[in-house]
Amino acid sequence: MALLRTVTSPYRGVRSERKLVLKLLKQGFSPIALYHDLYVEKYPGHYAQIDTVLVTKVGIIVFEVKDYSGWIFGNGKQRYWTQVLAYGKKKYRLYNPFMQNEGHIVALKKRLSCFADVPFYSVVIFYGSCQLRDISNIPYDSYIGYPADVKYIVRNILDRNKTAYYSDKMGVVSVLRDAVACGKDPMVVNRHIHNVRNSMFRH
Repeated sequence: MALLRTVTSPYRGVRSERKLVLKLLKQGFSPIALYHDLYVEKYPGHYAQIDTVLVTKVGIIVFEVKDYSGWIFGNGKQRYWTQVLAYGKKKYRLYNPFMQNEGHIVALKKRLSCFADVPFYSVVIFYGSCQLRDISNIPYDSYIGYPADVKYIVRNILDRNKTAYYSDKMGVVSVLRDAVACGKDPMVVNRHIHNVRNSMFRH
């Protein structure tokens, strides 16, 4: 609990997100480089909620955390993926997590001009008892896996990419800290929930 508190509150976000933060801390990443439950304004009154951001020497890793059971089928180029339950008897759709995370990255880039010079990496981690059955067309610089894969995925990103140039390190930290602070505002959080629910009914 004390280790988690170096980055976030034990009551903030959902449990799987906090598990990911704790896992990254235990792998040796500094609390200064980790940000949890960020709210980034896309345009007035509309926010992108980002689960976890890890700032590294090769760029910024943006994590999207999912918690599902059943089988998950998905194509990186399709807007919706499929969750299958009860051995095929029940099927539900979920928004493509890579597209969702790309929206988060775009929102971050808009907040600071120096972000344009820094590489971004999209990582989707599925918690729960789900099985990733047929995942294809994963976008470039994007990764998907289970909690047990986090260490390998991050290590792969760090080992296979060159050191990034941060032209404004303090600016990056400031934007990320502000986004975390924004998530402490009940009005912002409630507005985001309201917007998400409305968008679900429109599709």
